[in-house]
Amino acid sequence: MTSHLDPLSRRAFVERWAKTTLGVTVLHSASHSMLAAEKAAGNPAAGPGFGKAKNLIFLQMIGGMTHIDTLDPKEGDTKGPKDPIKTKAGLQLGGTMVKLAEQADKISIIRSMSSKTGVHASAQYLIRTGYEQRGTIKHPAMGAWVQHFKGASHKTLPSSVCVNRQPNNGNGFFPAAFSPLPILDPDAGLQNSQADVSAEIMQKRMALLDKLDAGFRSRFQTASVKSYTEFYENTVKIMSSTDLEAFSLADEPDALKEKYGKNKFGQGCLLARRLIEKGVRCIEVASGGWDMHNNIDEALEDRGAEMDQGVAALLEDLSSRGMLDSTIVVLCSEFGRGPKINGNAGRDHHPKVFSTMLAGGGIKGGFVYGASDKGGFEVADKGVTVQDFLSTVGWSLGLPIDEVVMSPSNRPFTVGDKGTAILDLFA
Repeated sequence: MTSHLDPLSRRAFVERWAKTTLGVTVLHSASHSMLAAEKAAGNPAAGPGFGKAKNLIFLQMIGGMTHIDTLDPKEGDTKGPKDPIKTKAGLQLGGTMVKLAEQADKISIIRSMSSKTGVHASAQYLIRTGYEQRGTIKHPAMGAWVQHFKGASHKTLPSSVCVNRQPNNGNGFFPAAFSPLPILDPDAGLQNSQADVSAEIMQKRMALLDKLDAGFRSRFQTASVKSYTEFYENTVKIMSSTDLEAFSLADEPDALKEKYGKNKFGQGCLLARRLIEKGVRCIEVASGGWDMHNNIDEALEDRGAEMDQGVAALLEDLSSRGMLDSTIVVLCSEFGRGPKINGNAGRDHHPKVFSTMLAGGGIKGGFVYGASDKGGFEVADKGVTVQDFLSTVGWSLGLPIDEVVMSPSNRPFTVGDKGTAILDLFA
């Protein structure tokens, strides 16, 4: 089956115009899918884990997370600064992963990932979309794919949110309304969500906008124009919605905030759980500072400990609330880091092999898939591409990963770029 999309146009113009004319700075919200919801439900190829996850929390460690010091610890010459930790699930984790070790019975680790690029920006784009970066087209992140196939997840809240990062064209070639709403500081919540004018003036401006735009809409009756009209209508809806409290951590208990970690990543994980609970379907949470070319031991005490605490608290919290089975949690980075410690007591870029982690959404607990070699230099068993990895996530979410969607440039694309879902990961 092939889906077609009409061309997108005039994005930059309408966004700038709305900001200056309407006093609107929150320009991201959800819209209805262009396809019937839940296409994947009748997929005859459905197997273990298919559609088990209804929500996604995508945790991206920006900079190249060291696999040897986190999810794939080694002994001998390439061992990290701390000894590996044995877990009750039988697998080992890096010495900094103290709290995550207590949740090891909930996770699956892929230790045989590999990427074709060791350049940060290109590799980050690849692990987020499954496609190599091109100047001629933008590819969708997973949240946009889910909205395309399943429709909006909430009447007034967006279907996708990204925390601690800009959306970076997360909608790809899909309509603007599929772009994730950015929350740059989880403690501050949703900023600029109120118009800088009175409700009466706002209504007048909206009426003027409708009048000015009527001729354009009549002349260019395309899905692109319709998408942007819905985009701004939904923006106004979210600005006046009582559901905006979903973006505030104010009523979360102080003890729980402490448990997640009082830092942007920890609070981002807490906000992700809160948003899933309130009806947002897909959340991305970013953590920077993983480009550890220097003093990796010290860097792990900082970023590694934050990640360990935040992820462990998230898994425990989701599980205690009965939300883990319906939420797939993904932990990834653009590549790994070199097994050999360099002259600056750090590790350099290493895309040949690295590790990722999944939990919830039908994923097995206490499970390891694939392996790197003894020193962590190369894939030794069951190699997994970035495309396979994202196809597995899409499979868990019940997406038809083999269905072809035609872009505005009339080129075919699929979830995960023809990757193969790893069904062995599912219980």
